[in-house]
Amino acid sequence: MNANKRVFFFVLLSLILYLLASYLTLAYKKSWSPFDRVNLLSEIVPNQTAGNSGHGAHKPIELPPDIDPADTLLANSLAADTDTVSKVTVIDTTPTVKPKKVVPLVPLAENLKSKDILFFAADSTQAALARFAEKLAALKAGEKRKVRIAYLGDSMIEGDLLSQTLRSLMQEMYGGKGVGFIPITSQVAQFRRTATSTFSSGWKDINFKNTKQKNLFLSGHVFYSSGEDWVKIRDNTTRDTTNLGKYIFYGVSNDSSVVLANKQRFPLKGKALFNRERLLNDKSRSITLSTNDKSLPIYGVSFESESGVIIDNFSFRGISGLEFARINPELLKAIDEHNPYDLVIFQFGVNVLYNPDETNFNWYKRAAIPVVDKMKRCFTKADFLIVGTGDRAFRYPEGYQSAVGIEELIKVQAALASQTSSAFYSLYSVMGGKNSMVDWATRSPSLANKDYVHPNALGARILGKHLFEAINKDVHKLEAQ
Repeated sequence: MNANKRVFFFVLLSLILYLLASYLTLAYKKSWSPFDRVNLLSEIVPNQTAGNSGHGAHKPIELPPDIDPADTLLANSLAADTDTVSKVTVIDTTPTVKPKKVVPLVPLAENLKSKDILFFAADSTQAALARFAEKLAALKAGEKRKVRIAYLGDSMIEGDLLSQTLRSLMQEMYGGKGVGFIPITSQVAQFRRTATSTFSSGWKDINFKNTKQKNLFLSGHVFYSSGEDWVKIRDNTTRDTTNLGKYIFYGVSNDSSVVLANKQRFPLKGKALFNRERLLNDKSRSITLSTNDKSLPIYGVSFESESGVIIDNFSFRGISGLEFARINPELLKAIDEHNPYDLVIFQFGVNVLYNPDETNFNWYKRAAIPVVDKMKRCFTKADFLIVGTGDRAFRYPEGYQSAVGIEELIKVQAALASQTSSAFYSLYSVMGGKNSMVDWATRSPSLANKDYVHPNALGARILGKHLFEAINKDVHKLEAQ
């Protein structure tokens, strides 16, 4: 028997076995969830879960006991999750006691149109980022303190885009100076304008993409010298460099760990998983750092004032945000102890939307919930803000258009915020909604690149200004209470 005949009979036998298994599954009413996706008779047999209308509509679902029945956003998301629907039953959710007053959520479609920061468990007249807004209000009133923001994102914020505008406006309004965190090396060092970096070629970069190591910083990196390596970084964000602190962020040192900063010798004695140490506090806007210690884990340096707003840009190209599940929680807790953040911004999604025809992203919500919950357990002093992805376009037969699943992904991201008690903000809405990326890329001057994914510097400046205005509005809500 030649090879073609063997292939034919193998395929025929496989088809017969699939048909037989499909028939037996239906005949004996047995179910195996992985097989449900390949049941060859599923399309020609009436849906057993359909209502009387015969259109296969899902029955109403019972919300888990820890979810407020008024949370229509999460209910809509759960109703779209077929794995969840198969496990719930219909019950009477009428409360037996008088509940506390809860302002019902506006319909999900309206949430997608909002340009405000939303917190789904509270009245929309209240501040969505209550603790963070309170700290900003204190700065505004003259209190001397640091208010630190960790801006986690993918290539949408690469090179400090968006966050540089947010930083500039926040520091102008609430005080503070300095670019914040800068990694030792970066593939976009020549692209970034808020800081100038040059470095030797010997640095070993351990990161999300090339290791399973867990002691990575929020940047997704840790750096080791190969011997006699150096980096020179200049802060370009401020003209007033009086008392501009230059800090080193590093891991566990040994008894002989030493760095040189602007030719001054600094022994490092920190034994925690994360340590920060001020090296210089002068008028210089640059630092040249070098070490020959091959075992010292270095995360980067930070330029910051003693009070005011400090915004650290943590961009990592090509990730979805799920990678933060790998970081050692004890390291995250050490960061919270020695370098606490007051707001953590979680902006991802463009790399989740890699398939132009994908419309179901409930898998992402299920994977992201434990990641955000873990981060919240580690950063106990911080409010959390989930930023929904901006618009992304693909080339369809009709031409470039918004991804068919873009709004479904944003619904899932909003549900992620709701279920983790985080605030939510929609870049998609701020950009203008459907097909806004096409509009931005074809304007003159353009606001986005012709890859139909990334806003350019001008577009990112607009997005940063809108986010600043949304945060300010949140502070005004707090002040009005």
